[in-house]
Amino acid sequence: MSEVKNPPSSRTDGGWTRFVTARPRLTLLLALLVTALAVVAGGGVADRLGSGGWEDPGAQSTYAARALEREFPHSEPNLLLLVDATAGTAGVDDPAVAAEAERLTTTLAAERGVVGVGSYWRAQLPTLRSEDGRQALIVARVQGDEKTATATLERIAPRYEGEHGPVRVSLGGPAAVQREVTETIQEDLLRAELIALPVTLVLLVLVFGSAVAALLPLGVGIVAILGTNAVLRGLTEVTDVSVFAQNLTTALGLGLAIDYALFIVRRFREELAAGRDPVAAVGATLRTAGRTVLFSALTVAVSLSAMLFFPMYFLRSFAYAGVAVVLLAAAAALILLPAALVLLGERVNALDLRRMWQRRRPGAAAAAAPTGKGWGWTAALVMRRAPVFAVATTVGLLLLGLPFIGVKFGTVDDRQLPKDAPSHVVQEQIRHHFPNSPGGGLTVLVEGSPGPDRLAAYRDRLAALPGVIRVDGPIGSTTGSAYSSLSVAVEGESVGERAQDLVDEVRAVDPGFKTSVTGQAAVLVDAQKAIAGALPAAAALVVLATLLLVFLLTGSLLIPLQAVLLNALSLTAMFGAVVWVFQEGHLSGLLSFTATGDIETTLPVLMFCIAFGLSMDYGVFLISRIKEEYDRTGDHESAVRTGLARTGGLITAAAVILAVVMVAIGTSRVTNTKMLGLGIALAVLMDAMVVRSLLVPAVMKLTGRATWWAPAPLRRLHERFGLSEGEAAPPRPEADRIPVGAGA
Repeated sequence: MSEVKNPPSSRTDGGWTRFVTARPRLTLLLALLVTALAVVAGGGVADRLGSGGWEDPGAQSTYAARALEREFPHSEPNLLLLVDATAGTAGVDDPAVAAEAERLTTTLAAERGVVGVGSYWRAQLPTLRSEDGRQALIVARVQGDEKTATATLERIAPRYEGEHGPVRVSLGGPAAVQREVTETIQEDLLRAELIALPVTLVLLVLVFGSAVAALLPLGVGIVAILGTNAVLRGLTEVTDVSVFAQNLTTALGLGLAIDYALFIVRRFREELAAGRDPVAAVGATLRTAGRTVLFSALTVAVSLSAMLFFPMYFLRSFAYAGVAVVLLAAAAALILLPAALVLLGERVNALDLRRMWQRRRPGAAAAAAPTGKGWGWTAALVMRRAPVFAVATTVGLLLLGLPFIGVKFGTVDDRQLPKDAPSHVVQEQIRHHFPNSPGGGLTVLVEGSPGPDRLAAYRDRLAALPGVIRVDGPIGSTTGSAYSSLSVAVEGESVGERAQDLVDEVRAVDPGFKTSVTGQAAVLVDAQKAIAGALPAAAALVVLATLLLVFLLTGSLLIPLQAVLLNALSLTAMFGAVVWVFQEGHLSGLLSFTATGDIETTLPVLMFCIAFGLSMDYGVFLISRIKEEYDRTGDHESAVRTGLARTGGLITAAAVILAVVMVAIGTSRVTNTKMLGLGIALAVLMDAMVVRSLLVPAVMKLTGRATWWAPAPLRRLHERFGLSEGEAAPPRPEADRIPVGAGA
């Protein structure tokens, strides 16, 4: 075998190895100090996170909503007090009930941060009284942004909720829903962590067979989570961050840290078993698995960073949290983990349960050693029937995705909460028992002073539009400025298809003066337009960056294209299941959620970015090992078999562990979080167990040696800049050689 001089990047890798292993105790001590600082810096982050962020801040509906909040606090209530007349009274018109309701209204109006207080008993509006006369509403506006409004509600709510003489009071409205969503997510996140951590530890012990080795991935994950919380806490000083981002921090912090640590620890143990000393084993591990981890982290980070293209801070928050936790997990795996492995050495196998079992049953030694033969046999079987497996798997995945064709988009409301949540119960009462309940329809903001005749003519034109029940107003601003508003009552659901169509129709009516349209349907329409406008740029970033990174890893023209197409195909089952389960309501009883008949607009974008990144994570692990074997042997089919044999069990174990974490997140009582957790868990399992195990070897068999082809200019580019997993390979004949990247 010819000796090949290591290229410059190998010397760089040697320097990196020396850097992370020269002072392992000092490295771990500094890591402990930084982690302690992160705990302090990230303290109280949950209290500074918002529960909204689904609207486009630059949209017409957002502009109008802010102006209405400022100029018409009475007409834009976000807090509703549902007053129930108790048994023994004649209903809400009973004098005792009216007197107590007036006292509550007066008390609420005196609260700091509360404006625009009104009630059925003062206004005598039929829209504020239930049809059976047993319930009525007190309405108000809690001022400030989400955090301020939530803090105000936390302060005043205990004085109003519960029994008050002849009435019982419950709190509803957007402010109360927002408060309860935030509290529920925080409680659910703690429960998810309590579920995920012990289950994950047990699975890691089963995978590694060693209790010491199993603790290392958890340590990496905890460092990544705590560091990301500190990053989010800092970001809350300069921008809004969604409380939902904490779920992603926990899921990816544990999931990716475990993926990366599994890959590195497994390779380190292989190198130890081959006779290397701990420092040499760490060096070989960083030159091989370390590079793969780096490429994997970059691909996942790029996929998540695509959400920065969207204006909604809900999506941007996931980019902040996702990119931070991915990079911190990779940094911990490439810096802290090697230092710990140098110190542990052979002790990484301490408390090796397999060896203990072997000592008790000597005949079990062979069975206890994982060989990967089953995965190699699977790869051989798939490649013998490659066309059958390729077609059957592709058709099956496409069929699972068919329900997504009927997707309908909606907005977030109280139905995200469990059925027994107080604010959800209040909103359900209002929906079913109050005609034309507050908050429905469209609102038109009029700027300037067009005069009563022009306003009346404009109102008549709006009332003549199909689907409009009536138009109320105009109402003048309570601040004395030149603003007025019109309320447009629409047929059907406030965010139904007709209401969405009416948004554009109302905006198309030109009255000759400036108007802006808002309301739930308008917010939804503007959000859809914002997503559609940003989607091409976000998709282009994900695709182009993936193509580039996979090319640098493999030097192939075809493999990057395969990676993008197969990754996208692996997500079809997730999107089909989201519509079938959460939109259409199948399994709603089993999973304990309220089906609304639609999917929140931003969720598919979020789930695509996360799932695509995680699919690339496993794709990089598999392809890098196949590339290493191909560089070493030049035998394409043998490389595919060996690559799957070496990584199939690892990828499946990592996917199962990540799925456990996501399912723990999916136990949330908030529907969007449940959808996110369970959907990503399904996508991860489908990718690892179907796409990587069946579709990839089938496709690589069909493409054959052409898999590794690249035109001469790209080969030269890869020779200069490419990186790949594996030690230096012997040269192959020029006729079938694909130049190997630096260090390969």
